[in-house]
Amino acid sequence: MTAPAALSVPPARRRGRFSVHLFLTAVSLAFLAPLLLAVYASLRPYEETAAHGYFSLPRHLSFDYYKQAFVDSGMSKYFLNSLVIAVPGVLLTLFLASFVAFAVSRLRIRGGIVLLMVFTAGNLLPQQVIVTPLYVLFNKIPLPYWMSDSLTMYDSLWAVIAVQVAFQLGFCVFVLANFMRTLPREILEAAIVDGAGVWAQYWRVTLPLCRPALAALGTLQFTWMYNDFLWGLVFLSEGDKLPVTSALNNLRGQFFTDYNLLAAGSVLVALPTILVFLLLQRHFIAGLTLGASKG
Repeated sequence: MTAPAALSVPPARRRGRFSVHLFLTAVSLAFLAPLLLAVYASLRPYEETAAHGYFSLPRHLSFDYYKQAFVDSGMSKYFLNSLVIAVPGVLLTLFLASFVAFAVSRLRIRGGIVLLMVFTAGNLLPQQVIVTPLYVLFNKIPLPYWMSDSLTMYDSLWAVIAVQVAFQLGFCVFVLANFMRTLPREILEAAIVDGAGVWAQYWRVTLPLCRPALAALGTLQFTWMYNDFLWGLVFLSEGDKLPVTSALNNLRGQFFTDYNLLAAGSVLVALPTILVFLLLQRHFIAGLTLGASKG
């Protein structure tokens, strides 16, 4: 009879694994601590935490703050604004980035490395540097009345979507280009032998193989675009068009701020990103671990 696999592991290796798991658990709790504290505070009345502190034992728990935060901030319309910005922005970014990455990594076009460096270098430019030029530019770009009430790109969701796509495109091109280089070249050659054109090679052969990477990038891009506050504040002047992150400002009073109410609003704002991660968790983890091992 053979000993169980667990008993065959040397004691030193078991102690090493235990130390690694202990370290990862401590790091996970450190990252979750602010979220857990916000959830805990959102369930308690402000008077209680003001009298006994945020780390005291609860005497009364309720979901009243969540209802109040959702109603007082008008969060429903802001949720819709953020989805109108994030969903098309993510789809357009992934489509354009995958197209450029395919041309750079699979078609071996002339100057492909230089093009990849240009897209990557765009991520090194601080966003705050071009706020003023973009503000002036968007005020001069005309749009029809059915696309913008101001008849320009300024004060329209199109401006926010365009900026989000432009800034996130370089990172996605860099990741997808490197991922596509790991795909077997023989698959593309077989498709060419079968008569597949460039579009078929991209849409029907390469993209299905990139599904884990696209899911991982889609999760990250949705989180970044949904949580963005700067561009909506700069390019949208009407309050009804602002993203959901700006709705939290409606919960701050002029002379007093109920931070428990603000915590409830913050948890509500974070729910869509948590839901997207849970739905794409399997693909997200697969996309992060691809290329970690061979064979």
